[in-house]
Amino acid sequence: MRKEDVKYQAYVQILKEELVPAMGCTEPIALAYAAAKARELLGSLPEKVLIEASGSIIKNVKSVIVPNTNHLKGIPAAAAAGIIAGKAEKELEVIASVTPEEIDAMKEFLDTADIQVAHVDHGLTFEIIVTVYHGEEYAKVRIANYHTNIVLLEKNGEVLLEQEVQGEEEEGLTDRTLLDMASIWEFANTVAIEDVQEVLARQILYNSAIAEEGLRGDYGANIGSVLLKMEGESIRTRAKAMAAAGSDARMNGCELPVIINSGSGNQGMTCSLPVITYAKELKVDEEQLYRALTLSNLVAIHQKTGIGRLSAYCGAVCAGAAAGAGIAYLCGGGFEDVKHTVVNALAIVSGIVCDGAKASCAAKIASAVDAGILGFEMYRNGQQFFAGDGIVTKGVDETIRNVGRLGKEGMRETNEEIIDIMVGDRSGC
Repeated sequence: MRKEDVKYQAYVQILKEELVPAMGCTEPIALAYAAAKARELLGSLPEKVLIEASGSIIKNVKSVIVPNTNHLKGIPAAAAAGIIAGKAEKELEVIASVTPEEIDAMKEFLDTADIQVAHVDHGLTFEIIVTVYHGEEYAKVRIANYHTNIVLLEKNGEVLLEQEVQGEEEEGLTDRTLLDMASIWEFANTVAIEDVQEVLARQILYNSAIAEEGLRGDYGANIGSVLLKMEGESIRTRAKAMAAAGSDARMNGCELPVIINSGSGNQGMTCSLPVITYAKELKVDEEQLYRALTLSNLVAIHQKTGIGRLSAYCGAVCAGAAAGAGIAYLCGGGFEDVKHTVVNALAIVSGIVCDGAKASCAAKIASAVDAGILGFEMYRNGQQFFAGDGIVTKGVDETIRNVGRLGKEGMRETNEEIIDIMVGDRSGC
């Protein structure tokens, strides 16, 4: 693939758009970002806050610890963090720098302010509306479809910014439908390393650091550490443990940033850390690692394009299959190996549901990475799943399309049931 090709330039841009840093789970951070922007627009500390959110946002914020808050958890905490300490210009690193005094102020704000949370359903999976009030004045910020996509700024009846939201289209981002497995494979093998080096070097640095912290510390259910104690130090176990440990830390208050993929830190860690771990074991050179990460990241994004940012379908499944593809590349596999690795992995773990961001995400990540590795080892040993085996059909892109249909359309009602189970009456959240 040549540099001047439309797809080449699009793929470089997609990596730059997707592989960005985020502090903490991205849904509460998006909420903190909206709240910080609303406070900035209001120009004063609000007395009242109304948080309106789609069900999938409520699901993904409810149970996760917000970083830099001394272990505060949930929707009001995320909003309070953004209002008190947020720097809106930093977007998904909006609460990366917080002082002890600001943490105390957050707790006081939660105790004294009138904070209301409401479930809204405007037909969007991803929607956050934060309205802040002080006396007779108010400011409103709306985010739709992806984490930093502000589509409305309003103050005291004056609309300062309004962008039309056309369904769940991601206006302003490079067209992800340009992705296909054959082109991703060609791009990964031919891309000029300098075009992807910056984003991938940062992914290696950030995600490795939080995974190592997850193994050192005591976070959540410590899935990464449990795996190493249970299964030993094989490369397969270490690949799973590193990805799980990163999630252990991130879901449970660690204050280190991660490089995300498809809007998710868990997915960013899942499609990168196993590949990085295998690269170290195999002692491959830096260029091979960058090409393997290019492959795994784009394969993950390709799968998520059909599913959407949020779904009842666990995104770690896609990222684990993508990690398997990257590992297949590092082990000398060709395109056939990569295609069958992805299909095999999807056939194994496509039944995992997303019930929000919390400690058990790390265990799901371990299972997804295991499936990615098994998917590769199956094909290397002459085994595979065939068209007609469940959702598997002829061709890797067609199977990915089936998964997208399952995750986006087939699991809509499942998502609603999960939300009802988690939060009951969503009007009170």
